[in-house]
Amino acid sequence: MPNNDWIAHAADHVWYPATQMKVLETEPLVPIASAQGAWLHGADGKPYLDAIGSWWTSVFGHRHPHVVARLKAQLDRLDHVMMAGFTHEPAVALAEKLCAIVPPGLTRVFYAEIGAAAVEIALKMSAHYWVNTGHPKKSRFITIENGYHGETLGALAVCGQGWYRDAYAPLFREPIFVPSPDCYNRPAGMSWEDYSRSQFRHMEAALDAHADEVAAVIVEPLVQGAGGLRMYHPVYLKLLREACTRHNVHLILDEIAVGFGRTGRMFASDWVAPCAAHDDSQQPFAPDFMCLSKGLTAGVLPLSCVMTTDAVYGAFYADPAAGKGFLHSHTFTGNPLACVAGLAALEIFEQEDWMARNRRTAQRMWEGVAPLRSHPHVSEVRQQGTILAIEMAKDPKTHTPYPASERRSARVYHHAMHGDPDLGVLLRPICDVVYFMPPYIVDDAEIDLMCRTAIAAIDYATRD
Repeated sequence: MPNNDWIAHAADHVWYPATQMKVLETEPLVPIASAQGAWLHGADGKPYLDAIGSWWTSVFGHRHPHVVARLKAQLDRLDHVMMAGFTHEPAVALAEKLCAIVPPGLTRVFYAEIGAAAVEIALKMSAHYWVNTGHPKKSRFITIENGYHGETLGALAVCGQGWYRDAYAPLFREPIFVPSPDCYNRPAGMSWEDYSRSQFRHMEAALDAHADEVAAVIVEPLVQGAGGLRMYHPVYLKLLREACTRHNVHLILDEIAVGFGRTGRMFASDWVAPCAAHDDSQQPFAPDFMCLSKGLTAGVLPLSCVMTTDAVYGAFYADPAAGKGFLHSHTFTGNPLACVAGLAALEIFEQEDWMARNRRTAQRMWEGVAPLRSHPHVSEVRQQGTILAIEMAKDPKTHTPYPASERRSARVYHHAMHGDPDLGVLLRPICDVVYFMPPYIVDDAEIDLMCRTAIAAIDYATRD
């Protein structure tokens, strides 16, 4: 289309995600023409600081030169080939690098394109494992309330938010939900560790009652992303690993949002202490399945994967006539371009101590939002690594939320994006939770801008 004529037609045919399209009549889309580093650039030239990493994916900023160069070189060799009956170097090399950095024992990689697809694969693989090993009744899943794992049907079934799942509930086989260990509503004076440990009694009870019919437990480790960035203590995962081992149930960790350095370590599971094994020895923490995506390609191309163990893999390894194969496929599984983007991202991780840099970023963010910890309409400021969440409330003392009809979060978004005519900051609250998940490359001035903007936007949004 000539010039920017496309902007006028942006909603003529495209149905946008996570959007009530009628709202666009009064709150138009923001047209983005380009991006570089931590910044998005509107079609009108206005810059926007990407404080949420474009839905938590852009860990090294937009158009990182190393990723761009690797992709251009790959385009000159191989763009795509199906992976049924074929292979290629980027898929093999990326799998080797991943197996070297994930928790011990995760030695097999199954590729997909998006996070929800990885969750689907892990769920199917777990249930199918039990069929192949003679336990077909182990076909249910346990999950914690307020969790989020994607919006395809299998993934959505193990999500806890009604606004995503209620319309599709007749299509699901319901999982077993247990109360979340998130620490937002812990009693006054109770530590995160003590509360998360106390909440584990619900999971233990569910496993005691249902282990014979349960294939796996699936959780988001440490941070419940789309559930409002609610957080809990690593002790819960240690207890969960030990309980799953005792009850002969798989553990699936959905690290899609928190993997690749977001929590302050490469993976959220790296925060968990060693766990008791079957023989009572202490073993490094590791799940049976780990789902990865988002930061896997530095947010440049869609790619996800499921990491699993030789024990799981071995249950499918048989003569074709045995009918035990895992016959799951996606057209773009292991796409060479996406795998090269993943390799480039891991190479960038190797070039600098990003965890040390992220600790400095996290500290500056925490200090920058200090005024909000005593704000009359902020009930909690919480942080895990470079994830910082600010929960607004009508009454912070009782954690009484604002009525959804007041759309306070929309006020935050619009003030941050449009309050300054010369530049904006992309803050997209989840319910009444304002949060940062910036690219790891943000500098001090950009961090300070995020914090100032969040304070001003929350002040604006909470005025009666």
